[in-house]
Amino acid sequence: MTENQEDALYEFLENNRDPFTLEDVMSFIRLLDFSRNNRLAEEITAFIDSQNIAFRLEPGRWVSRRGCFEPLRFVISPTRPELLNGILIPGHRCVPFANPMLYPQEYRFFYKGNQIPFSSIEGPPEEFYPYYTIFGEEYAPEYVAKDNPNNESAFNSDPYEDPPEVSIQTLDMRNLYRELAFVPGDRFVVRTRDWKEGCFDLERVGRDEWSKVDLYAWQEAAEGGFEGSFKALGPGSRTEEQIAYAYWYGGKRMRDVPAYSLEDFLYEQTDRIETTPYGMETRFWFAGKEIPDKDELEEPNTQSPVEEILSRSGAPVSEYVIQAYVCDALFRRDKDISSLMKRIVPPAVVMAEKDREYLTNFVTELMAEFEPIYSPFKDSSMGPIRQRMAELHTAVIDLAARLHKGDINTSWLPKHTFIILSQIKDHAEGVLDDLNTDTPPEEDELDALDNSLDSMIETYEDIKELIDDALDSFRQNNLSVVKRVKSEGLEWRILQVSLGGTDVWRRLTLPESCRLRELHGIIQILLGWKGEYAYHFALEEQNSPDRGGSGRLELDSILGELDLRGGNSFLYEYGSKWTVKILVLSRHEPEGQPSIRCVAGASAAPPEFIDGPMRFRRYITALERGADAERELALRELGQDFNPETFDLDACNRNLASVLIGEQ
Repeated sequence: MTENQEDALYEFLENNRDPFTLEDVMSFIRLLDFSRNNRLAEEITAFIDSQNIAFRLEPGRWVSRRGCFEPLRFVISPTRPELLNGILIPGHRCVPFANPMLYPQEYRFFYKGNQIPFSSIEGPPEEFYPYYTIFGEEYAPEYVAKDNPNNESAFNSDPYEDPPEVSIQTLDMRNLYRELAFVPGDRFVVRTRDWKEGCFDLERVGRDEWSKVDLYAWQEAAEGGFEGSFKALGPGSRTEEQIAYAYWYGGKRMRDVPAYSLEDFLYEQTDRIETTPYGMETRFWFAGKEIPDKDELEEPNTQSPVEEILSRSGAPVSEYVIQAYVCDALFRRDKDISSLMKRIVPPAVVMAEKDREYLTNFVTELMAEFEPIYSPFKDSSMGPIRQRMAELHTAVIDLAARLHKGDINTSWLPKHTFIILSQIKDHAEGVLDDLNTDTPPEEDELDALDNSLDSMIETYEDIKELIDDALDSFRQNNLSVVKRVKSEGLEWRILQVSLGGTDVWRRLTLPESCRLRELHGIIQILLGWKGEYAYHFALEEQNSPDRGGSGRLELDSILGELDLRGGNSFLYEYGSKWTVKILVLSRHEPEGQPSIRCVAGASAAPPEFIDGPMRFRRYITALERGADAERELALRELGQDFNPETFDLDACNRNLASVLIGEQ
């Protein structure tokens, strides 16, 4: 689709309330854009389904977000601080019933036909972050910053430190709380009056007006909806998308009241859904489970022949990014097409000659089109940022291509390597798209983009350092194996254990003769636990022969004799909240007197009595940026000396040695 056709599609979806067909969309688009496109029907279908911007009813028939969520009802539960201050913070409360193109401060709320006035409140930003975490914990600062220009300037002044105080827009609820005799536990039922404009009607519901049976039925529908969303979409592109599809798969029961508020459900009620790290971001996922890694960069929605060529070659880049590269070449005053091609398609990317020729011709035509209208004066403020962003984008594509075609076992790479690289690439492309304009952004926005770039470069350098370390370890291990390939009795393995839903992992060497009940004790030592809960080992679902059974492994099973059904991992499930993924890596030939040892690891493990990964992450967040009371609670639960970034390898091996020697 052309840019105008894509804009027309979004306009159609924003204004359509009724189920629609492919023919309906095509007719609307052709009214606004007369460009001939023999693939328009195919491209519209691919775009809607790949971008998840409408819900499919059947092949060739959908309903828009507006058609699904207007005029449905949902619940907001004001917090005690909001009641005390006579305010309501919209924040994430209207997800997914609000137009995702609007910011919360753009919503309008009504009671009995009258608009509720706005007010504001000041305080440290960490006091407001909890009202925005459903957008993604990592995006909460961005939403607070975007609330008003003063906040944005305060955040931009130092990208590595939160400002001491910010102001956010709220609803002035003082009169309404008094009129309704509102008390803690009461709720607002909210009806979406106008999805596109972000208009909502409020109605009070007392805390005891709904039966627990009805609320339980809603929770069952909600949990089923989220799990259906995960199975259909995976982690999706953002949390808002996950939630929208959860309400779709949760059916009519989830999209009506009686209901819990979404934040109460996610953070207080359910034990089946939790927030989980996903590269640099977070997603909702099955409680205690890891989001699966990828082994290549995520591909954009491929629409044009150029994009298809790039994706096929392992460099998934959109046409608008190529346009940004052309503008960057003009800014550099470098019109050499071969140099430009090396930046778009770095050396590690292998491209067929005919594809390279097609792409070269396309880039040449773009250069000829852009050069006469390019203005160095207008581009003087955007050019330096675009240049650095394009260099980062090239580096990511090149690194991913080298890893993808290399001989390394991807199990050795840091967790979510390709996911993190994809996220850096996507963020870089978003900035390049923002700079694809004839009108330079305001200075504050340029400062924000520059700070964002600094953060992305730092993240890239961090992940690259971890990748380089992993490559060195892999090569050294393989070299050791090659040197001893003719020796008998290669009976040792390298295992990696990763605690689900956290950044905690350990890598160790142990004999293949180790039994699973012995491995249980070793894992307890690695994580500093005491073995107070029940445990078992199991095949992962995709490796389990019946895919529906438990896949449990016998505790007397020997590591070297495990049949993992074609995989190289299995699970250790401890208590009801903790799941450890065990990757069986390469064989290992120990030197000298062999002993079970931990050879690498990261992050401090949580105490075993903490109520699962989600609660652990909340305590970590409280330590980092919580209020005093939250920080004190976290230290009571985690321990006064707890440092989430600390892992003492020597102490871990001393504990292993003392316990294992004592058992001999």
